[in-house]
Amino acid sequence: MNKSLLLSWFAALIATIGSLYFSEVRHFIPCTLCWYQRILMYPLAVILGIAFYRNDKEIYRYALPLALLGMVVSGYHTMLQKIPYLQQFEMCTSGIPCAKDYLNWLGFITIPMMAFVAFTIITVCLAILSRTKD
Repeated sequence: MNKSLLLSWFAALIATIGSLYFSEVRHFIPCTLCWYQRILMYPLAVILGIAFYRNDKEIYRYALPLALLGMVVSGYHTMLQKIPYLQQFEMCTSGIPCAKDYLNWLGFITIPMMAFVAFTIITVCLAILSRTKD
């Protein structure tokens, strides 16, 4: 059993379930950047699960680019919410503004920040996986 692969799959699964909870149960409408993060996270939950089941240590080749891009998008989204100056560069021009905070736990934990943490966990685990020799 590969622990880094298991942890990366678990992080993707929790992030996917969490985003579905926020939209389907709490009825938070996703903004454009949230949709981009979902587009990058949801496939990770599936392919990392399959890779864990098959003990595919080469999955980092396909999953790492998704996780890195997800870190960039969620990092930008987090900064957009937390740094007022950046809101003038907001790319969400219709629908829900990307700078809107649906929740702000402890004064700093937002949905994009949670996505950033999940993408970071996945990235670190996949980087570790890419360096293991078996």
